[in-house]
Amino acid sequence: MSVVEDRVAPPAAPPPRRPNRVLALLRNSWRQLTSMRTALVLLFLLAVAAIPGSILPQRDVNIENVEAYRRANPDLYPIIDRLGGFDVFASPWFSAIYVLLFVSLIGCIVPRLRDHVRALRAAPPAAPRRLDRLPQHAVLAAPAADPARIAAVLRKRRWRVVVRDGEVSAEKSHLKETGNLIFHFALIGVLFGVAFGSWYGWHGNRLLVAGPDTAFCNNLQQYAETGLGPRVDAADLPPFCLELTDFDARFRDTGQPSYFQASARVDEAGGDPRDVEFSVNSPLRLDGANAYLLGHGYAPVIRYTDRLGRAQTSVAPFLTTDGNLTGEGVAAFPDVNIDPATGDRDPDQQMAFEGIYLPTAPDAPPYVRSVFPAERSPALMLIAYRGNLGLDAGIPSSVYVLDQRQVEAGKLKQVGEAKLMRPGESWTLDDGSTVEFVGTREFITLSVRYDPGERIVLVSSIVMLAGLMMSIFGKRRRIWFRTGPARAGTPAAAGTEAPTTASTTGGSSLMEAGGLPRTDYSGFADEFKQLVAAVERSEGKS
Repeated sequence: MSVVEDRVAPPAAPPPRRPNRVLALLRNSWRQLTSMRTALVLLFLLAVAAIPGSILPQRDVNIENVEAYRRANPDLYPIIDRLGGFDVFASPWFSAIYVLLFVSLIGCIVPRLRDHVRALRAAPPAAPRRLDRLPQHAVLAAPAADPARIAAVLRKRRWRVVVRDGEVSAEKSHLKETGNLIFHFALIGVLFGVAFGSWYGWHGNRLLVAGPDTAFCNNLQQYAETGLGPRVDAADLPPFCLELTDFDARFRDTGQPSYFQASARVDEAGGDPRDVEFSVNSPLRLDGANAYLLGHGYAPVIRYTDRLGRAQTSVAPFLTTDGNLTGEGVAAFPDVNIDPATGDRDPDQQMAFEGIYLPTAPDAPPYVRSVFPAERSPALMLIAYRGNLGLDAGIPSSVYVLDQRQVEAGKLKQVGEAKLMRPGESWTLDDGSTVEFVGTREFITLSVRYDPGERIVLVSSIVMLAGLMMSIFGKRRRIWFRTGPARAGTPAAAGTEAPTTASTTGGSSLMEAGGLPRTDYSGFADEFKQLVAAVERSEGKS
């Protein structure tokens, strides 16, 4: 009797799950971003992106140079400005590279740190089966070497040692990978320090003329140009006042500067005024800020007496235009020719004097360039203008140049011809008013800065250099000693005696040593021979 078995078909296998393409894309993108190759590419891009910041003038360093570039290149300036060329280090594209590099380094280093810690905690690996196939191999003269004594010799030389069943495994110098990790963590510290300084730092540029009447205090209104970090407001600026009392400039016969030193009086909150000195390479250290000396020049002192006999004096800094400190500037007198009866001011009777100051004027015309930066033969070339200076219109304008729109509109007209004046000389204009060149005062250009990240950058740079040295000089290597049966034809290492016939015949044993450098290390062969010799000497003393 046959039995017919009913066979039930197995259930169909569920269709394979399709991977989430979005998650796969994100995972692959993260792996690509956190690879060392990507980090190197981003570091190279960061260096390339910083090049425009060193070639083009930057607003946060010297806005006057930016304006000069705009006047010299009116067609190219809008394009570069739109691309952030004059604010490179604050531009979105530079910040994007910076942030990506920061993330890439962290994502690359953290897994390496985990693997390195695991390697440091792990015991040296067991010896390979065939030590004679390693780059370094030797047969010890003492076949019955004591593994404990061998381990003691290696530990004395700072090897990490483990003994397993008569086998000695030793490893040395994880210093290379440690140095690599220190270097990259310090690089992250540098990036963080720069970012921290930009968030919580501030700076202000100021032109400071010598004299108590031109001293300034640390607030935003006193600076010609300022930049505050996103986490800083005006109330965070430290209180202090600074007065330039003297300036000592010395020049070689060629006109090249050899010595700059400024003398100033500082009045900080909570302390008595003190006299200080600082120079180009030695900034003034204040509580919460540093003052850096950038340059210097001359400010002519001009006294104007209007037609009604009222005198006013202007100390007008003339900005330098060349290495011989030729200066160009304007002395404006908007509050002159005021009717004494009514007190009304006629805006069309305002005066301004545009000129060129020559610390050392040439012996013959043209008087357009100084021939030496020190004041050996000072002269002032002035052009007088009368009319509406345009100061009441509320339109921002530079105090160092005339508003050419007023000149072009005919509201400001030249009076007479240009006049060359020496210190102490005066010039009488057509309406009976006079202008006198009293003399000059020296001025300096200052950059007052606070960067809380500079110490982080300094320490990180030192640590980064130390890590680089460790990475360069660290040579990871391994060595093994093992007692095993002798094999016919096993060669002795150079510098060791060949084992006796009894020690190389079947049934006998010998002590082998093998070494493997994990990195390129040309001196490993000599080190290996010295270790083998040290082990043999220790056995000979037993």
